[in-house]
Amino acid sequence: MTDSVYVGNAGKDAALDRGWLLGHFKDAADPRHSEDVEIKWGVHPKGDERVHWVTGEERTALQVLISGRFRVELPGRSVVLAEQGDYVVWGRGVDHSWHAEEESVVLTVRWPSLPGYAVDRDASGSPHARD
Repeated sequence: MTDSVYVGNAGKDAALDRGWLLGHFKDAADPRHSEDVEIKWGVHPKGDERVHWVTGEERTALQVLISGRFRVELPGRSVVLAEQGDYVVWGRGVDHSWHAEEESVVLTVRWPSLPGYAVDRDASGSPHARD
């Protein structure tokens, strides 16, 4: 393997960085570092949901359902991804949230890769922002 090639497994690698496989948050020396695009292999248990809506979105996003049933909330509408391969795309300026109606695997691609959107939970379970 050279320094510009990485071979991995999405399921295993996703567990190391909240599902994210590629983006600005990877070390600059890692071939998975990118300021152009972010890719996430999201494994969501039934009932999992985004803690807060993303507002002031500056990226374009694509979400593709691999398995399960996954609902994306957008202003004025809900989109349910129910069959493998169902997908939704939204552009800059579109607020959003999501909810796993069943255990789901969702591939997310966002561009460009920008810090400041992640929400984590601390040890008490309370949400807090994380880049």
